Amino acid sequence: MPPTVFERQPADHAAVGLSLADTRHDVLWFEGLDRPRHDSLSGRIDADLVIVGGGYTGLWAAVHAKQRHPDTRVVLLEGERVGWAASGRNGGFCEASLTHGHENGVRRWPDEIDELERLGRENLAGLVADVESYGIDAEVQATGVLAVAVEPHQLPWLQEETGDHAVYLDREQVRAEVNSPTYLAGLWDRSEAVLVQPAKLALGLARTAADMGVTIFEHSRVTELDDNGNGVVVRTGAGSVRARQAILATNVFPSLLKRNALMTVPVYDYVLATEPLTPEQLSEIGWNNRQGLTDLANQFHYYRMTADNRIVFGGYDAIYNYGRKVRPDYEDRPETYTRLAEHFLTTFPQLAGIRFTHKWGGAIDTCTQFCAFYGTAKGGKVAYASGFTGLGVGATRFGADVMLDLLSGAQTERTTLKMVRKRPLPFPPEPIASLGINVTRWSLDRADHNEGNRNLLLRGLDAIGLGFDS
Repeated sequence: MPPTVFERQPADHAAVGLSLADTRHDVLWFEGLDRPRHDSLSGRIDADLVIVGGGYTGLWAAVHAKQRHPDTRVVLLEGERVGWAASGRNGGFCEASLTHGHENGVRRWPDEIDELERLGRENLAGLVADVESYGIDAEVQATGVLAVAVEPHQLPWLQEETGDHAVYLDREQVRAEVNSPTYLAGLWDRSEAVLVQPAKLALGLARTAADMGVTIFEHSRVTELDDNGNGVVVRTGAGSVRARQAILATNVFPSLLKRNALMTVPVYDYVLATEPLTPEQLSEIGWNNRQGLTDLANQFHYYRMTADNRIVFGGYDAIYNYGRKVRPDYEDRPETYTRLAEHFLTTFPQLAGIRFTHKWGGAIDTCTQFCAFYGTAKGGKVAYASGFTGLGVGATRFGADVMLDLLSGAQTERTTLKMVRKRPLPFPPEPIASLGINVTRWSLDRADHNEGNRNLLLRGLDAIGLGFDS
């Protein structure tokens, strides 16, 4: 197969080894932050609404539930620490899209795409407004996202998407923005995304929820959900909450509903973070407008600058482990960190000698439509949202409002959407799931090495709406 740019222009082996020599396995985003601790649940308590999950989905649901009805008794249960999973480990790309991009939305809901994109823009604007009004220091940067072509066959893809909110940059223009010898052209979307500091957003939402009267329990993993006639009961190892209604915001973790057991799979994503760049290094690469960056391959990278001028560089490998398991030992994968360092130094060879200070990984949930699905259970007393597929920084806020709408019983603009009313196809059980996902990943890699041409398997999956994306 033809080599990709990362194989045609390989990084120096010694520079890669040096860059990873002193890297520690730790999430950069939480470094130096005050993380308030919340008690674990013990005994039995009552509430109007119980929320299972202390990531973005559950936190937005808690805040907006109190915003809608301040007297509502809201209890939030988190199995570990608030924001510890994907909500605190992601790259901080907060996008307007609710459908994992325009193309995916058009393919699945062509008659709703204009409405979905309007709602996505409104949701992003609402998120930025909420962060400001709640006084959350999430380091919001309205710099947009710059998608770059690094292979000749990717150039037409950029030109097809140029619109009112996106600016096409040719080779010289894109390198004037960010100086990488791998860039052939770019598309700068100035208004459909912002960057945030993900851990600060999660902890800020938790503080806001607590200030509004939400009771938060940590280290309180829910093991059981029952219908008790007038409401529901959720149980942990040491206590229970009896409530009129419940929201399930567990995302990548096993669902408490049997109907959702096959709806998602956990995929592991990995990230590196550099030491702060010196003024000389910053001068070498430019990047003065501090956009988020992504390339266009099936196995893509995403990267961005932090407030203290580090580069956070992640993506490419998307690893599924047999049995839909989510385990801490999957978070450290040396071969992936080495590959990311190699690709980083191919992208920015002028930064040879730089050190990566942090490395981390974590699981995200993906579903076959590549964006969240919704529903209710237990006679309408339970609402759920899951399957955000790496799009949750912004879309979880929309998902929280969908679930609150569903629990209210009122018909709203959100609840009438086909995207909300129709469930995607499930993934198959094991061993078919593992075989299918890994063959699909192999096919995506072949497409990246073959001018983007998709083989029969990928075309077939596209046709039936059952896919897998890196």
